[in-house]
Amino acid sequence: MVDYYPPWGFYFKVVFNISSDKNDVRFQSVSGLSVEYDYESYKEGGENRFEHKLPVRTKYADLVLKRGMLVDSTVITWFLDAFNNRTFKPATITVNLMNEKSEPLKSWNVVDAIPKKWLVSDLNATDNGIVVETMELAYRYFTIQ
Repeated sequence: MVDYYPPWGFYFKVVFNISSDKNDVRFQSVSGLSVEYDYESYKEGGENRFEHKLPVRTKYADLVLKRGMLVDSTVITWFLDAFNNRTFKPATITVNLMNEKSEPLKSWNVVDAIPKKWLVSDLNATDNGIVVETMELAYRYFTIQ
């Protein structure tokens, strides 16, 4: 009999189709893999106890990636090209949740992602932490494999 258990959330990698750099797959955290419906309310005449809520379209949250800052990175070059030159080249991003054998357990394919925000953590002479860069991306949708 196979034991089923909830997977650990700390073993994952993020693959950008624009980069073959092995350092560009390592991130501290990933958030924003969520989808929800926008609803439109419809009030029916003569019925005052409730209103109908009709699904209109899906809405995806922004993808937020955090990692220790890299000095040389294809992904950061892609980000800065969007901010400095207004060159927006959509990328496909695959977030792989890995199992104990380093095999993908679940994958999210994020389609047509473009840079939205890039943030570097505060530099503080009294703090001994690493510099963390945060990348926020807008995207069209994701699929789950």
